[in-house]
Amino acid sequence: MKELKSTEETCEILEILKEKYPAPETELNYNNPFELLIAVILSAQSTDKQVNKVTAQLFNKYQTPEDFANLTPEELATEIRGVGLYRNKSKYIIKTCQMLLDNYEGQIPQTRKELMKLSGVGRKTANVVASAVFGVDAIAVDTHVFRVSNRIGLAASDKVDQVEQDLMEVIPKDLWSDAHHWLIFHGRNLCKARNPNCSECPIIQYCDYAKSSKS
Repeated sequence: MKELKSTEETCEILEILKEKYPAPETELNYNNPFELLIAVILSAQSTDKQVNKVTAQLFNKYQTPEDFANLTPEELATEIRGVGLYRNKSKYIIKTCQMLLDNYEGQIPQTRKELMKLSGVGRKTANVVASAVFGVDAIAVDTHVFRVSNRIGLAASDKVDQVEQDLMEVIPKDLWSDAHHWLIFHGRNLCKARNPNCSECPIIQYCDYAKSSKS
């Protein structure tokens, strides 16, 4: 079994990433917790940039759970067709809004457990919302976090849940939320899925992938 980085090494890596990416916040545009929830649901298999294009118009027309719950899946699908899987997401969003109205008085639940009861909300989405809105320490594992953490050696699994567990073991809890963003930014900017730019990587000396590529 692959040996993970120690917490000491991990903190050194994160300190470098902190300097490289000093503003660890989501790049999704939103004005309130409800809008963030909708934006994160839309972001699955879509880029934040594309989601922001869609929500710029969407949130001008519909602002509340009631607004969305009154739409048909076909009506909402037309509004969000710029993102991937828009037909399924349309159904999820309308059902989630109905659940918010029926069970939570139109408010966003504050715990991951309650968030994951909502339609279309998995662990990653729940972690993003709980962290960004309610200050919960959480690591949301998206494709970038998954790829980068496995390459560096912060995690060693082909399963998302296990990658999250690995990261929670080596990263101090008070850094979970920021580390999530640092790993995302690193994946977007340098450690890309195809042709990672290792020559400009500030943490190359720590990276298992870079070492194996040289051997």
